[in-house]
Amino acid sequence: MGDSMSTTIQIIPAFNLALAFVPVIAVFWLLYHWSLDLTNAVYAIVRMLIQLLLVGYLLTTIFKSESVWLVVAVLIVMVTAASWIALGTVKSQRLQLYKYTLYSVVLGGGFTLALVTQSVITLEPWFEAKYMIPLAGMIFANSMNSISLAAERLHAERARDVPYDKARNMAFQAAFIPVINSMFAVGLVALPGMMTGQILSGVSPIVAAHYQIVVMCMIFGSAGLSTALFLKMAKPLLD
Repeated sequence: MGDSMSTTIQIIPAFNLALAFVPVIAVFWLLYHWSLDLTNAVYAIVRMLIQLLLVGYLLTTIFKSESVWLVVAVLIVMVTAASWIALGTVKSQRLQLYKYTLYSVVLGGGFTLALVTQSVITLEPWFEAKYMIPLAGMIFANSMNSISLAAERLHAERARDVPYDKARNMAFQAAFIPVINSMFAVGLVALPGMMTGQILSGVSPIVAAHYQIVVMCMIFGSAGLSTALFLKMAKPLLD
């Protein structure tokens, strides 16, 4: 990239990694000292460890395989799971709305993913797993979250007999609150995860900022397109 900064990633030794759990243990002690339930906190930490370790090993295998079919299979699993999870806020209509959610995530998120990977970053080969899978995860996750918020708000407003078009607009605005807030906060309140990771690995902050701009645009676009498609497709069922 023509930058003088080192791109060598610092390996974290096991002992140093263990030190990261000192604040965790402190919080556990506080929960115990205040006679609060430790179960959920311990379960969350243990589950996080298992999930991240498994994902790390799984992605290592996928990245080494260089198989287009394996990458496509992972993308299909992501889209299928995201579409189902998104409707957790309207479980009573989950089955009826699932196909609309699936179409919305595939079209809105898929378009954004294709544009970013093939025109902005220009992957070579086009399915390069170490870029395709993390970017797809961010895009589909944000589409999922936005649709989930929109579906919940739309369901609530229609239950109050609010006209569909008005309820749709309210649902879209509600779904976009987290996205808009993240746009306002980026670089001021906190550095986003991707940008922080790149800087810690030695990438120039300017280069990291460019990548983060791409990420923020794809999050904004995928969330907006997927949510709009969902609200459009779901109208016959909820009108």
